[in-house]
Amino acid sequence: MDNTPIKIMARNREASHEYFIEEEMEAGIELMGTEVKSIRAGTLNLKDAWCGIKDGELLVNQMHISPYDHGNRFNPDPRRPRRLLMHKREIMRLYGKVKQDGYSLIPLSVYLKRGRVKVKVGLCKGKKLYDKRQSAAEKDAKRQIERAMKERY
Repeated sequence: MDNTPIKIMARNREASHEYFIEEEMEAGIELMGTEVKSIRAGTLNLKDAWCGIKDGELLVNQMHISPYDHGNRFNPDPRRPRRLLMHKREIMRLYGKVKQDGYSLIPLSVYLKRGRVKVKVGLCKGKKLYDKRQSAAEKDAKRQIERAMKERY
């Protein structure tokens, strides 16, 4: 792994609650000029975002990038589908997983790496309601243990 510094611009916090994250991949993203400036300003939202594969291309849908304040009338639509840049072999492997095994592709975070905008995409499997309760109970138990350790020392 390279130790390149990254600056996280947005995280999808809901993803770890709603899904089991099986695998994470890094992808570039195809953006228009003012979208990059808007991302650097931190005005993006991944809450309802999801990825899909159409015509052999990986697209991120419903990712909201607010229009740039100092842009002009040619600012792109904030929720337009944006193409993710990955190797064709990786996209086809993901396509097979999504179609057969019931996985979903969810954008987990957007960050800057060496001045370029990258998206971390997770291959995820949906949690059932009892899984969500169980993970919440595990977090609560962990919190109680840490609290007890703090009080002891």
